Amino acid sequence: MLQVSNLSLKFNTRVLFENVNIKFEKGNCYGVIGANGAGKSTFLKILSGELESTTGDVIISKGERISVLKQDHNGYDDYNVIDTVIQGNDKLYSIMKEKELLYSKEDFTEIDGIRAGELESEFADLNGWNAESDAAILLSGLGLDNSYTTKYMRELTGAEKVKVLLARALFGDPDILILDEPTNYLDIDAKIWLEEFLINFDNTVIVVSHDRHFLNKVCTHMLDIDYGKITMFIGNYDFWYQSSELILKQMKESNKKKEEKIKELKEFIARFSANASKSRQATSRKKSLEKIELDEMKASSRKYPYINFEIERPLGKDVVQLKNISKEIDGQVLLKNMNLTINTNDKVGFIGNEQSITALFEILSGNLKPDSGEIIWGTTVKYDYFPKKHDEYFNNDLNLIEFLRQYSKNQEEPFIRGFLGRMLFSKEEALKKVKVLSGGEKVRCMFSKLMLSYSNVLILDDPTNHLDIESITSLNKAMENYKGVLLFSSNDHELLSTVANRIIEFTEDGKYIDKLMTYDEYIQQN
Repeated sequence: MLQVSNLSLKFNTRVLFENVNIKFEKGNCYGVIGANGAGKSTFLKILSGELESTTGDVIISKGERISVLKQDHNGYDDYNVIDTVIQGNDKLYSIMKEKELLYSKEDFTEIDGIRAGELESEFADLNGWNAESDAAILLSGLGLDNSYTTKYMRELTGAEKVKVLLARALFGDPDILILDEPTNYLDIDAKIWLEEFLINFDNTVIVVSHDRHFLNKVCTHMLDIDYGKITMFIGNYDFWYQSSELILKQMKESNKKKEEKIKELKEFIARFSANASKSRQATSRKKSLEKIELDEMKASSRKYPYINFEIERPLGKDVVQLKNISKEIDGQVLLKNMNLTINTNDKVGFIGNEQSITALFEILSGNLKPDSGEIIWGTTVKYDYFPKKHDEYFNNDLNLIEFLRQYSKNQEEPFIRGFLGRMLFSKEEALKKVKVLSGGEKVRCMFSKLMLSYSNVLILDDPTNHLDIESITSLNKAMENYKGVLLFSSNDHELLSTVANRIIEFTEDGKYIDKLMTYDEYIQQN
């Protein structure tokens, strides 16, 4: 059992949360949500013992083991993959290494034999004989076959390292599992496997994630960090969202009724306080007025940007046609004889090989030439492009107003500032240099550029990267409501399932599968 008692965390005068009392029960999965900077990852670090709270206690039942998903992707480069995974259970790994050292001794003594017997007993209790096969099963579920087990971590790609570190956290049936953004860099199959693993996990899970579908699938409880406190809701992410919206609506309606009552009482007092026959009633109403208290409505740390992609003119019959498009980069075939016709009602979700998707989008946008083939755009098309790598837009000394003015027909500063305000850039922030923006801020700037183009075709390469869950929610609604054609890639299940009406998956050697169906239907078929 894990429990926090009167937990508080303050940085100088800023209170992230205070007087938190939560008991984490076995068999439950707790999703931790909140705006960027609310303290989600910090809260996990306090639970795992990596950070100390300002006040309060973290209480763990004796003998229980906490396992944490490590974010130090290069911290295990000197170990092979199987050892890295087994290290998830420190006690088991240290026993294994001590055994190896003992049995390699040339002068094996009687004392060594006694110690070896103790180690063998502990090793068996920890299910050590199955350690390597258990580790291999976890790796296989995440998409890394047996050929990876003997490789060194330094030989792996960044995405492969993430999978190994996730297997490390899951290894050995920990009593308390703490996961910070576990779905980052996972492909579709690995995400589905992880969801099923956590659904069937018998112990306690505490997870931070921006993936709404993942939170809905695995979570039994939500911990919302907002208003300087942590509030627990029973249910998944959708239940939390609906509940919090309802609570806010009820508070607003309650305050509205109270404000109407206050106004009525004040008017009566003003009219009759000088009237002798009504003075007693006026005094009574004055006392009633003093008793009315409005519900305190603190400002939420959550901010939803206003994203709305409008079109300048509707599309004609023809959008775009690809004829025999091929592209090879560094000896790798990314596109091979691709023939594709995009229709006026298409919202196409691209999945699979990300290099192939980016190559296609770069070709469509005119940034990359195909090795062969032809692209024919319709005469009514006006397209704009959100590239996966967009740092080149921000390698300059422009401030936010100057940056956005480049893409706006309306050059007036009040208009630009109003637009930036809707995208959560306050008055002072409008003068911030674009080169110092965070990843999420740069993405919001790129969305502003897209909105100002009023294009009827949008090409979006992984637009949810770097975004918090509030910005993803706003983007999701904007893409659903968009009246033009969408060609987009994403690893966000919710976005794909609610927006796409056509799925194209790139497989090996530039091959692809094209299906006129939703993402959920596509997954069910495959």
